[in-house]
Amino acid sequence: MTLDCPAECPYLQQARLHEKPREFGETPPAETFPAIALREEFISEHEMLIAGILQTLGRVTRADRSLHDRDLIGSLANMAQSYQTLIASGLVYQEALPNPVQLAVISVLQELFEEFREVEQKNRGYTTLKDGDVLQGLVFMLRLIHMHSSGRPLARGFIDFLQERFPEPQPTLDGEGERGGIIMP
Repeated sequence: MTLDCPAECPYLQQARLHEKPREFGETPPAETFPAIALREEFISEHEMLIAGILQTLGRVTRADRSLHDRDLIGSLANMAQSYQTLIASGLVYQEALPNPVQLAVISVLQELFEEFREVEQKNRGYTTLKDGDVLQGLVFMLRLIHMHSSGRPLARGFIDFLQERFPEPQPTLDGEGERGGIIMP
C-alpha cells in the first residue's frame, strides 16, 4: 500500500530524519556528470543563477504536485547533456523525451536562462552567462537533488527540501493597507 504523504506529515518528517544517506560506492551515477569539476568559487560567483534555478524549480513543483525527484533529475540531466554537446561540438541537440512533465520543466528552465541573459544584456550592455556556467549550474542542481533524494521512484525529498527553503509567497497588503479577507471597522 502506498500513501501520498504531504511534506507536513510528522511521520514522513520523522522517517527522513532517520533515513540513511544514499551511497554511490566507487562511481557516482552518470547522471551527476562526475567528469565535470565544480570549482568552490562557482556558487559565490553565480549565486543569482543558482538561486534562480532553485526558485524556478520550487515554483514548478508547487504548481504540479505530481512531480517527483526523478522527473527533475531526468529534466536536468537531459538539459546538462544538451549543454555538454553544445559546448563540445557546437551542435544544438536535445534528446526527445516522452515525458511531457520533464519537457515542461526543461521549457521553464530554458525561459529562465533566456530571461537571465536578457536582464544582463539590458543592465550591463553584455551578458556574462556562458553555456559552461549553465552546464555547471545544472550539474550542481543534479548533485544537490541526489543529496536530498532517497532515489526511490516516487521520492520527493528534494522537492520537500525546496518547499522548505522557498515557501509559497504569502499574500501581501492590498492597496488600502488591509489584509485580504479580513474586514476591519
